[in-house]
Amino acid sequence: MAKKKTKQPARKPAKKPPRAPAARRRARVEALDVFGRSPVIKKEGGQIRVLVGKAGLDGHDRGAKIIARACRDAGFEVVYTGLHQTPEMIVNTAIQEDVDVVGLSILSGAHNFLVPEVVKGLEKKGVKVGKDVHVLVGGIIPDSDFAPLRKAGVSMVFTPGASVDSIVSYIREHVVPKA
Repeated sequence: MAKKKTKQPARKPAKKPPRAPAARRRARVEALDVFGRSPVIKKEGGQIRVLVGKAGLDGHDRGAKIIARACRDAGFEVVYTGLHQTPEMIVNTAIQEDVDVVGLSILSGAHNFLVPEVVKGLEKKGVKVGKDVHVLVGGIIPDSDFAPLRKAGVSMVFTPGASVDSIVSYIREHVVPKA
């Protein structure tokens, strides 16, 4: 007996991801230049370059990504290092990318160790912290730790509840990009 051919069920086409509402799509497109890039804001000779880093074993990167995106949308050039970076890796990236700002997001409570290590590493490589590069720190940092961090060379500390606009404004007001 010959085998009876069974008909295979028709495959359903793969679903496309849902599209953003038309108004959001238009707003996103209108915010880009003709090459699809964010608008660039120049200030006294160049574009502000910001490194956003996650030092140590902290695995919470949502806040860092929000800050990186806000800085990019504000016209800054942004380098995001990703998770689990050592202070040495952040220092090397900051020097290689010739950044104006090093922003560290620390939620693990290790800020009293990690931040001074980054500052010392930058200074060992000949970077004048506070002049050549501003170090900003954000995260869960007790008020009692502000003074030691400022003494170590941190320009500003941002805690939970600080608005993204306040961070961008601080950078605009206090950082002069390298020519």
